[in-house]
Amino acid sequence: MYLTRFRVNTARTGARRLLASRQVLHAAVMSSFPTLLPTDQPTPGTPRVLWRLDHNAPGEVLLYLVSPDAPDLTHLVEQAGWPTALVDGPGWQTRSYTPFLDNLTAGTHWDFRLTANPVHHIRRTDDEPRKRTAHLTPHHQMGWLLDPARQERGGFRVLEKPKDKRLLPQGTTHQGHEHHGDRYQLTVRDHHTSTFGKTPPPGTRRGKPVTLVTVTYDGRLEITDPDLMRRTLTQGLGKAKAYGCGLMTLAPLPQEATP
Repeated sequence: MYLTRFRVNTARTGARRLLASRQVLHAAVMSSFPTLLPTDQPTPGTPRVLWRLDHNAPGEVLLYLVSPDAPDLTHLVEQAGWPTALVDGPGWQTRSYTPFLDNLTAGTHWDFRLTANPVHHIRRTDDEPRKRTAHLTPHHQMGWLLDPARQERGGFRVLEKPKDKRLLPQGTTHQGHEHHGDRYQLTVRDHHTSTFGKTPPPGTRRGKPVTLVTVTYDGRLEITDPDLMRRTLTQGLGKAKAYGCGLMTLAPLPQEATP
């Protein structure tokens, strides 16, 4: 497995085109792997290509990839990087991810970031089929990640805040409902809704446009099952993985926060 980081030159026309369309960016990402064909589909239960855009500042947009093979991002450097300013490398950074994954252990605490497509299934009447729909409020988006079954399957648990750090001592709102944002070391930001058309298979008609809701989670977690955590980091979490969702990354805690 490999972890790759590429900084996007947001001043370039090619970069703006890529950032404006998850469909176009998905195609560019998949073109980074010469062994993959456009018609290839990921095999369920195996590591796959995951990617995520981090908008840290107006001029700092980073593309992260996790992949079974090392990518060649030459075309991205030419379209959306600094092709004439290369001195110490090809314009992106790739390192082996396997040693990090192999060293994960239960009980360790990490900072994490995840961009995801938080959805659930609903139906208005008993006789209609269930329909997938996105969570639209921060409270429900946070609840999606805090779902105990989802955390158990993912091999982690989101850590709670120390009680003396909570604004509400009981961790509830004035209406008596659990206030996730006050109880857990977790924030939800960058709510974004995008609509785009999927490229249809040859010989078929273009279907209805796809509407995608994405949010970014920043927080702190404990690894409960290293094998499941490795699966989460290499197979993704949730839906819409082809469109920049599902990639979770971990970072060591600041020295003063280490338990």
